[in-house]
Amino acid sequence: MRLVINADYLGGYKLKIRFDNGEDKIVDLQQHIEGPIFEPLKDPVFFKSFSVNHDIDTIVWPNNADFSPDFLYEIGREINEPDNRNLDSQSSV
Repeated sequence: MRLVINADYLGGYKLKIRFDNGEDKIVDLQQHIEGPIFEPLKDPVFFKSFSVNHDIDTIVWPNNADFSPDFLYEIGREINEPDNRNLDSQSSV
């Protein structure tokens, strides 16, 4: 089981999360804020109001919405992982 150590807001619905194994990952939650408990997170101001709850080792919002730290780890993209979306726009010299 992974644990969330720290989280920073990056913009949109993206967070930079540090896990207990020392890895930092970019987590984009845009596709995952469905259902009544997550509805308030669609408001960007509310989304930014998260905090790390060290009692349950994950991120939480004021309405008690949270995501499993293992889920966050699984959907996260390693920071040093290449972003293949930009490869088409790059040209070689």
